[in-house]
Amino acid sequence: MSSPDKKTITVIGSGLIGRSWSMVFVSGGYSVRIYDNQPGQAANAIKEIRKQLEELEGVHMLRGELAASQQVALISCFDDLAQALEGAFFVQECVFEQLEVKQSVFQDIERLVGKDVVLSSSTSCLVPSNVFSKVQNKSRCIVSHPVNPPYYVKLVELVPHPETTSTVMDTTHALMTKVGQAPVRLRKEIDGFALNRVQAAIIAESWRLVQDGVISVKDIDLVMSEGLGMRYAFIGPMETIHLNAPEGLEDYMKRYGEGITRVLKSFGPVPDFCGEGSKSIANEMCELIPNDRQHLSARMERRDQLLMSLSKLKKEH
Repeated sequence: MSSPDKKTITVIGSGLIGRSWSMVFVSGGYSVRIYDNQPGQAANAIKEIRKQLEELEGVHMLRGELAASQQVALISCFDDLAQALEGAFFVQECVFEQLEVKQSVFQDIERLVGKDVVLSSSTSCLVPSNVFSKVQNKSRCIVSHPVNPPYYVKLVELVPHPETTSTVMDTTHALMTKVGQAPVRLRKEIDGFALNRVQAAIIAESWRLVQDGVISVKDIDLVMSEGLGMRYAFIGPMETIHLNAPEGLEDYMKRYGEGITRVLKSFGPVPDFCGEGSKSIANEMCELIPNDRQHLSARMERRDQLLMSLSKLKKEH
């Protein structure tokens, strides 16, 4: 099986996630070959990457040991898939979230690469057994699901196909670690993976609390940003409960398990996120942050700046 010591990675797709993955990989010193089936798009992606890397260098937030110019020099662009795949030990697919498109892309890739090349998908909601259903050699297939934006949020969920070998998991984990990401291994595939399942639970209960008139949109966000999120930025839910009782996790559950069970049983059905009741929530959110391009872009930029600062703080501690 290919080793992360080899130096060439092919990124399929030059959109936001493809560009972000490219930036992550070159920060670790890897040569990245970007492919896009739309002529000129891969070249445009390099221009955007150069701009972002130079801006990051200017504020001393550039990842890796290489200068921005050195990292950009590691990236090349291709409109021809076969040329883009030459010499790659790892292929990271980043096309849009449509099953048939991803299946077709991996069929094309498999015909053009050796049997030891790892095939990785960035899908956020499609399970590996579906994404790779048309690939002949499924043992080298894996989902590497990043969190948007991957350059600032380092978590990567590694989700195996039922036939994925442990060697492929190890190789991918080693690569992600080497480029500074924080990979986690799922032991088997499940709809939504881990992050989106936890996120869905938070969204559903937050939505219910607002919809039922318990709390406002603004205040439920404060519950997370000024409450739970303060802890969760550094420790997860399991460590949180372990530290919240004098004798650890078992003690916590003896004290609070009954109450947690009672609260969980009070949860209602899955909310209708698109029904009539959703309009008032959307209106309340838009009063806080209008949904026009200017306001949303400004808040996204603020989010990324805060994530950069938090990432720096976590690194220092």
